[in-house]
Amino acid sequence: MTASINIKNRKASYSYQLIDKYTAGIVLLGTEIKSIRNNQANISDAHCIYIDNEMWVKNLHIDEYSNSGHKNHEPKRARKLLLNKLELNKIETKVKEKGMSIIPLRLFSNEKGKVKLEIALAKGKKIFDKRESIKEKDIKRDIQRLTKLK
Repeated sequence: MTASINIKNRKASYSYQLIDKYTAGIVLLGTEIKSIRNNQANISDAHCIYIDNEMWVKNLHIDEYSNSGHKNHEPKRARKLLLNKLELNKIETKVKEKGMSIIPLRLFSNEKGKVKLEIALAKGKKIFDKRESIKEKDIKRDIQRLTKLK
């Protein structure tokens, strides 16, 4: 059994209002898989775009595999996402609305050991929305502390 992979984009829920979530397969090279299994990936700067009716993820940083020799991959190359046509059309129509974007939330492995990318249709938050998120988080933390003290 392979090691469980779970790499999260922690600033996504802070910077964006998440609307819909989708799970997509991702086309990777062998050295990329090995680097991901060593938790050598960063999805915090990544975003998804459409090119010729296909969805691609850009700026997904996967470190070069140290034991590969001369056949290594480019760390920030564009990688194709695998979604069915219905999902692609649905996402594309929603993205055409003003202020909508597609951001990766989590890179993980499923039960079969395949690497998947959880993406979300999101709308950017304004500064006052971010302040509200911080206030809500502080309130939840205070409530948890009070319940532990009792």
